[in-house]
Parts: sequence; structure tokens; C-alpha cells
Amino acid sequence: MLEIAPARELQTVLEERVGQDAALAPVADLIRAIADTAMEVAEVVALGRLAGESDAAVGDLNPDGDVQKNLDVLANDLFVNALRQAPVAVALSEELKEPLLLDPAAPLAVAVDPLDGSSNINANVSLGSIFSVLPVLPGATDAKAHFLQPGRNQLAAGFAIYGPQCSLVLAFPDKTSIFTLDRRKGAFRETVATAQIPRQSHEYAINTSNYRHWGPSIRTFVDDCVKGTEGPLGCDHNMRWIASLVAEAYRILSRGGVFLYPGDLRQGYSSGRLRLIYEANPVAFITEQAGGNATDGVRRILDTVPSDIHVRTPLVFGSANVVHLITRYHTDPQFSAEHSPLFGRRGLMRH
Repeated sequence: MLEIAPARELQTVLEERVGQDAALAPVADLIRAIADTAMEVAEVVALGRLAGESDAAVGDLNPDGDVQKNLDVLANDLFVNALRQAPVAVALSEELKEPLLLDPAAPLAVAVDPLDGSSNINANVSLGSIFSVLPVLPGATDAKAHFLQPGRNQLAAGFAIYGPQCSLVLAFPDKTSIFTLDRRKGAFRETVATAQIPRQSHEYAINTSNYRHWGPSIRTFVDDCVKGTEGPLGCDHNMRWIASLVAEAYRILSRGGVFLYPGDLRQGYSSGRLRLIYEANPVAFITEQAGGNATDGVRRILDTVPSDIHVRTPLVFGSANVVHLITRYHTDPQFSAEHSPLFGRRGLMRH
């Protein structure tokens, strides 16, 4: 029998945090509730078809127009029930049209994607749950107002990933840590105290089936990656695409890389498809605390003020140098989308 590697439990880490800053006590209580719920969801996901037809559609569309699966609804119910027991004033979910009022006296607003990647439920691809923790806004005129603040105001963010290992990625304003579920102990244990995304990488993730719909800047960047050592970037690249945001994010946290989900010319995709408040903002927060960057292609995600609770955004995140390079493809005339001869074998980036 394998020995369990010594590692602090999540509970211990949270207690230390509160010991350093008592104002974090409500956040710690919330994260404990989220971690317990993630363990419940992990058990259902691990059962696959043994738990029933979890990928079967329930006949409804969520507020974003996606078909709800049985497991989407179950995960949403589990998280909502957990948030009712935590110090949460108002909750927002991908599966709910409007924010849910909970405890008016509580200090936190929580946005959650209860089951990211549900289209992959029975493909045995990693799924996840994403959450964002915001302070409530004193004097807010309605429940939505608490979520219409920039992502840089997040007190904490994270995601659980249900894969070969069940892990909880947790970011506070000073660092991102990774906890792995020890099923024998029924607890998350810290396995990466301080995650650091390498600043440079030669790996990118994008759905190239949409190539014909992209704008010229994204096309040019991907074309230059494909050219490898013969192109202006001067090196070979690997492409990945899992179609699971949490799986892509976990890989980038582990070894670097960049993820791109741009807006494109398809109907309904001009502003991207990922939701700003409960997908892009928490992933951007996690990424920045691990030394990476996250933009909409040009602007920092965490500076964006949401116009609506379910608003969408393009998203580029990962290794800081690569994200900065992609911004230059959008903004720097030197990176012309016309494939100038200057972008030939000599390459503008090789000096």
C-alpha cells in the first residue's frame, strides 16, 4: 500500500489564513462548504453511468442557452444548498437566470459554474466546478449589482477538477495553491503550496475548427505557431484542446502554456462564449496569482466591469510572455495580419 505523502489539510491552511487575518473567517467558512460539496460532486462524477443517465438532457436551457444535463442540475442543487449554509448574501449560478438571495446580513457574494464541461460527462474527460468570491457592495440597489464589479475585487477564487485526481485549485490575492483529494482521509491535502506558471511556453490551446471564423490577429498568431522554426516565432509549438476550461487551466498551472477562446464571426460568438463573472474572472484571478496573465485579447480581464450577470467575453490566459505577445498581435502594427514579407524566415521576433 502506498504511503500518503505528508501534506497539510485544507482545514489547517484555512485556519492559518484566518489566524493571520481574522477578516477572512467568512471566506474560510465558504471555502470549507465548497470543498465539501466538490467531494460530493466528485463521487457522482466518478460513478459515471452507474449513477444513472447523468448526461441526459432535462429538456431545459440554462440562461446562456446551453442544454442542461441531469448532472448540471444536480451539481447546481448541491452548491446552492451549500451556499445556503455559508456566510453568503447572494449567489449567482450559470444554471439560474437571476441571482439567489440568501442571508442579507452575510458579507459575501458568490458566483459559481457548478459543472464546467458538462458536454464531456460520458466521454470520461475532466469536468469541474468554478467559483468566484466577491465582497457585497453596501448600498447595492439590487442583487445583480453585487456581481457587476471588476474581477480584481475578488476575495478568493478557485475550481475543483474531477479527473484522474480530484483537485481543488484555490487562489487568494497573494498566491494560488493546489489541494488534492485524499479519498482515504476524506479531505483535501495541499500538494502545491505556491503554483507558478512559467512565463514562456511553446504550447497553446485553441479550437482550430473555428479557424475560418477568427479575426486576422488570432489567425496570424496560430499560423506563426504552426510555421514553427521556419516562422517568425523561431520555435516549434504543440497544440492542445480538451474543450474543458478547468482541464486546460490545470494543465497551464502545472506546466505553462496559453489558452485562447476568442470572439469570432459566428452568430452569438462576437463577444466570445465564456461567461465573465463565473468563468473568466475566477480563472483570470487564479492565473494572475500564479504569475500568469489573462486578457480578452487586448485588455486585462480583471479590469473589465461586467455589463450584465451572464455577459460573455473572449479569454486568453496563461504564460505571461505569450499572453503579452498575443496582445501585440492585436495592437502592434509590427505584427501585421497581412503577412508582411518582414514576417518571413528572418522574422521580426528573432532580434
